[in-house]
Amino acid sequence: MSSTYIPTELRRLAIERAAERCEYCLQPARLSFLLPHELDHVVAEKHGGLTKAENLAFTCWRCNRHKGTDLGSFDPLTRQFSFLFNPRTQSWSEHFAFENNLLVGLTAEGRTTIKLLQLNDSRRIAERRRWQRNS
Repeated sequence: MSSTYIPTELRRLAIERAAERCEYCLQPARLSFLLPHELDHVVAEKHGGLTKAENLAFTCWRCNRHKGTDLGSFDPLTRQFSFLFNPRTQSWSEHFAFENNLLVGLTAEGRTTIKLLQLNDSRRIAERRRWQRNS
């Protein structure tokens, strides 16, 4: 999460491009009751990431807090280092799938992102159940 000013037009572009859903867990912004969705620098500014459309992702607050400035972690299956899923350069459906309310990682990037962002903890699963009821 960054405190860098993001111009309104750039913010609007990122939100529309994401179809008003978190680009990591797919939570719709309209169902985020606790805290509003945010813009994340996919590559954090401290790692040289710029405040440009190509480096911004629309995220729920939980995904953004868990991701922080991380670029990668260790794949829970192979225990090898893997970069996180990048919503600007990768397709969500190539890296993730839903099985009931669980997210399944189809690739090292998917598995690593699920683990680091805690996408399958009990609160996240309960949220997904609520989305399905409200869809």
